[in-house]
Parts: sequence; structure tokens; C-alpha cells
Amino acid sequence: MNIESKLVRELAELLNETGLTEIEVEDDGRKIRVSRGGVAAAAPAPVAAAPLAVPAAAPGTAPSPEAVPAADAADAMKSPMVGTVYLAPEPGAANFVKVGDKVGEGDTLLIVEAMKVMNPIAADRSGTVKSILVDNGQPVEFDQPLVVIA
Repeated sequence: MNIESKLVRELAELLNETGLTEIEVEDDGRKIRVSRGGVAAAAPAPVAAAPLAVPAAAPGTAPSPEAVPAADAADAMKSPMVGTVYLAPEPGAANFVKVGDKVGEGDTLLIVEAMKVMNPIAADRSGTVKSILVDNGQPVEFDQPLVVIA
């Protein structure tokens, strides 16, 4: 397979400019993925069925920003990007975490999808999940509080 180093460099620059952790492009059956952890390239891309829509959780299951104490929101894990939150790895699967769970630094709390790239959001410290401030399938903004770990 002929990998165009210029394209890989351009994608790497795009990662740095946007703050994304991973980007993937597909062209003429070739797929190239660049992530902060390295570069992966694959030959002909498999044809996959369209992903199933993830149903959003019932409205009101996450506390509104006004209901979260300011101190908790200040200490919350925040979204590093604009995107859509998914609390589970795939539709129908159990959530990564729930309120009351013990988590370790680096454990995946949820996923933020941005530009069709699934970005795992990991705990920045060990502790207990005190509250989850977002619903499954909810759009989020940059720096929006997501999860409080105490």
C-alpha cells in the first residue's frame, strides 16, 4: 500500500489545530487514521451498515446546570470538544459508569463523538462518580461539565 506522507502530515497538523485526539479519512477504498497515539492505515475499507441511532435518555434524567452546585460544576470533568455524548460503548450496552461507581485515573467515563470520530473521555483522577451531568445522545459544548468525581 502506498501511504502519502504529505496527507498524513496534513492530518496530524489538523489534529493539533483542532485539539482532536483522532481523525480518519477514507478515499477510493483506502482508509487512513491518525491519532495522538500513532498512525494506522488500512487497505480496502469494509462496507458497514449505517450505525444504529442511539436513543436519548429520558429528558430530565441528568440534573440541569442550575441544579448542580457551582463547586461541583467547577470540579467536574469537562468536555474537551464540541460533539455528542454517548454514555455507553454501543447501543444497548451498559453505561461506562453510573453514579456511585469507583473509577481510577484513566478509566473511560463516556464518549464524545466529533466529526464521526469517537473520543473516549477518561477520568483525570481516581474517586467516586458523584453525578453525571449529561444525557445519552446529548449535544455538548467545549468545556461543558460532564461528570463529577469526588
